[in-house]
Amino acid sequence: MGVYEPGTEAEAAEIVRAAAGRGERLRLEGGGTAVGLGRPAQDSATLSARKLTGVTLYEPAEMVVAARAGTPLAEVEALLASKGQMLPFEPMDLRVLYGTTGAPTLGAVAAINNAGPRRINAGAARDSLIGVRFVNGRGEAIKSGGRVMKNVTGLDLVKLMAGAHGTLGLLTEVTFKVLPASERVATLAFAGLDDARAVTALSEALGSPFELTGAAHLPAGLGAPEARTLMRLEGFSDSIDYRTGELTRLLKRYGQPEIIDGEAGAALWRSVRDAAPLAEPRDAALWRISTAPTHGPALVAAVASERAARWFFDWGGGLIWLATGAEGDAAADAVRKAVRAQGGHATLVRAPDAVRAAVPVFEPLAEPLMRLSAGIKAAHDPNGVLNPGRMYAQV
Repeated sequence: MGVYEPGTEAEAAEIVRAAAGRGERLRLEGGGTAVGLGRPAQDSATLSARKLTGVTLYEPAEMVVAARAGTPLAEVEALLASKGQMLPFEPMDLRVLYGTTGAPTLGAVAAINNAGPRRINAGAARDSLIGVRFVNGRGEAIKSGGRVMKNVTGLDLVKLMAGAHGTLGLLTEVTFKVLPASERVATLAFAGLDDARAVTALSEALGSPFELTGAAHLPAGLGAPEARTLMRLEGFSDSIDYRTGELTRLLKRYGQPEIIDGEAGAALWRSVRDAAPLAEPRDAALWRISTAPTHGPALVAAVASERAARWFFDWGGGLIWLATGAEGDAAADAVRKAVRAQGGHATLVRAPDAVRAAVPVFEPLAEPLMRLSAGIKAAHDPNGVLNPGRMYAQV
């Protein structure tokens, strides 16, 4: 299978046009770190963005950064950190789950709408994405958005490309709004709460005026003998001292929390961000489930009543990471059944290729939504050149 590595957007457009002309199907790739994400693409060659590198715009005063899609994420984050700024949505490092090497890229962050624990406070990657350049399946170079946030009428291509998993176009450049980095980060860790009680505590904290930027619950055995319920605060040190005291008083019936500062707290949230507690064994199926926080404990209990499972909660209980083993249809049926009963949607983030090819990786769409998705795909990639079958077998 061939690999194309264009150095410019024009070269990428020519490669796609040529592939469309000869009926070639292309798998799109950034740094090659998320090889098990989505359905196995039905491709015959790889189109890589790894040579489309370099920061093209950085204006700290305007809090905006733009870079070519293949630019390593670490390079962009280091540049922002040098000016006391950060990407607000805290993208996860998928190498932890897939055991891959290489460098995560900024374009891939946008393509999969990658966001971590801070999403509850700052939104997803798409909420900070304000401009894109991409090559569609016709081999046309398209620009949408710019350097400022503004209202859009018609089809918002910027938001459409975020989370499209490369099925609509190869991103060649992305522009993000950024935020100031926090002076201090502190974590309140409550010990020994069961799932339902932990989610109740997280909901109370998130409903308070004390502005959490992380809210997670790790059941017993995931990195510690006791269950840990985590609440993260960021900001100026005096503000954190005040909010920590107020939250402790507000939640006193849940026990006395440990206050974790510095690298220990940062490492803990990296682990939550990257789903590290469930990274092993790597042949286990791993699900990412979004649901109403109050429904999360019942949902995982329903799955666990049918299959061996391990899990933890992020986003105040609204995001469940759940490992079910390497089984195919049986485990998928148990997860889908629980999601239908409780509401929400489930994505199979990691599983052996045979399983990903056999079961729906993304939450099955209703027939009207599937028609809409197929129409959007056909408009951008009429010949089915780009990542065919990656999200849904029919699209």
